[in-house]
Amino acid sequence: MSSGVNTSELIAKIQQLAGLSDDERSRLIGLLRSHKKYGLVWEDKPEDVEERLRDELPILREVKERFVDGEERSDSADEETHNIDCARNLSATTPNHILIEGDNLEALTALTYTHEGKIDVIYIDPPYNTGNKDFVYNDSFVDSEDSYRHSKWLSFMNKRLKIAKRLLSDKGVIFISIDDNEQAQLKLLCDEVFGSQNFVSNLIWKSKSGGANDASAFGVDHEYILCYSKKKELLILNNDKQATVTTSYNKIDSNGKRYALDRLDKQSLGYQQSLDFPIIGPDGREYIVEHKDPNNKKARWRWGKETVKERYDELVFIYPYVYTKNYEKENGQKPRSILFEERFGRTRTGSTDLASVIGRQSIFSYPKPISLLKFLVEISSSSFSLILDFFAGSGTTLHATMQLNAEDGGHRQCILVTNNENGICENVTYERNKRVIEGYATPKGQKVEGLRHNRLRYYKTDFISRERTQRNMRQLVWAATDMLCIKEDLYAEQPMFGQRKVNPHLMRYFSDGQNHMLVVYREDIVDELVKEIAHIDFGGHRLKIYIFSPGRYAFDDDFYEVHDKVQLVALPAAIYDAYQKVLPRRREKPLTT
Repeated sequence: MSSGVNTSELIAKIQQLAGLSDDERSRLIGLLRSHKKYGLVWEDKPEDVEERLRDELPILREVKERFVDGEERSDSADEETHNIDCARNLSATTPNHILIEGDNLEALTALTYTHEGKIDVIYIDPPYNTGNKDFVYNDSFVDSEDSYRHSKWLSFMNKRLKIAKRLLSDKGVIFISIDDNEQAQLKLLCDEVFGSQNFVSNLIWKSKSGGANDASAFGVDHEYILCYSKKKELLILNNDKQATVTTSYNKIDSNGKRYALDRLDKQSLGYQQSLDFPIIGPDGREYIVEHKDPNNKKARWRWGKETVKERYDELVFIYPYVYTKNYEKENGQKPRSILFEERFGRTRTGSTDLASVIGRQSIFSYPKPISLLKFLVEISSSSFSLILDFFAGSGTTLHATMQLNAEDGGHRQCILVTNNENGICENVTYERNKRVIEGYATPKGQKVEGLRHNRLRYYKTDFISRERTQRNMRQLVWAATDMLCIKEDLYAEQPMFGQRKVNPHLMRYFSDGQNHMLVVYREDIVDELVKEIAHIDFGGHRLKIYIFSPGRYAFDDDFYEVHDKVQLVALPAAIYDAYQKVLPRRREKPLTT
């Protein structure tokens, strides 16, 4: 579009055109506004799942018979007391991991309600779009001759990455495995979605060793792992505890700490006069920046004048150079961008990891090794971080998370999302991590103890109509209860609420002894609930009440007498609000005459 065309005037004209539907008019205006002078451009290709979301809302239903609890529980004659005691003892210490079977666009949409702004680390291993039957779009493989091959892949990734950004916490980080087929396109896409200023690194992982003698040119031994942050200024990466140290820490200070000397002067791409000044040493000598090319000054001090003044006692003067002390790190080194060591594993390592648990070869193509995923999670998470993998495949991310927790005493929680194509979710992802929790025997008969300090909950995506009828709204609140348990990380359902026996057709009550949640399906029981709440001691914690309301009113006035003991949320309005940010527009209904 030439610079002489006024986009605003053109949009105004389109809005006045007759014979266009609202969708057609919106599409034209969207194309005009999306015009850019620089960046990635592709033709959007709608997905079947996206079209379904125009009419239906995704929810998550738990498949309770697939619940895996690694903790051993003792028998108890008093089931009610046992339930709440177990909940109290385990909830704060045993992480609940989530496995969602379904299309990841549906699952991500549901997670916008339960986890927006809460995920600390995302790792994904999406299809590489090689054209060799690895990328399915609308139930068909995309081959290398498809003229829209890259557009389909970019459309597919764009929708999911935009939601992923919403899910990340402000300190969050995302890692994306990819190869040369889409690496360049993915980098530009991520620059748009996350902002180029939040690019962290493009890691190079040595995925193969040896072989490739039949390659037509270079034997490709590597893949990439793109890394972006939500807000780079808040990102904190942990040290690599197993890093190989090349620095020779050959000096020892008076406290017995080992250190090396690093020169204070450094070569720079551009000359900075403020960092080129004489420093007077304790011997009275003048120390200056050593310029390698006196006619083209590019050297400078690493510290400015104020820093030199404040930290003068830390400097070491050995004429004609000035040094700083580089102490040996007690907790590893900064992680490096090239992951070439054997400790990061290879593609074959991932296959061996999986086969050792499942006991069958060739059940999943090219799974990533546990050691690689454990490294990424370790450098980017803390003990209570939330981890998400929405291209979960064989489930390596959860396996790595549980193993890391076992090693460092962490309580990280992991959410996996994968479809069940060829039974992958049921027979590979779920089965693998179930065995990791409960223990298993390798194909060679070696017994491996289970990582029992974990629980795994299995969910499937389901749907409720987007039509906001009374019936559909009540059905949504009812169906969303499993999602509320995920949102609050609270699963221990109780049969009694105070002195009142819970009628699950009217409400459901969840409590672990510290946290409490009430889901109210019938608003006409509010008066009775208020009377009961007045006599219940919640141990200084507030009772979270999700209550059905046809609007946004959460019956605050009715709960006024106990307002200091409750926190009220009106449903389904809160769910609609979250979904509205990510759902595609609804279809227009044809006009009737």
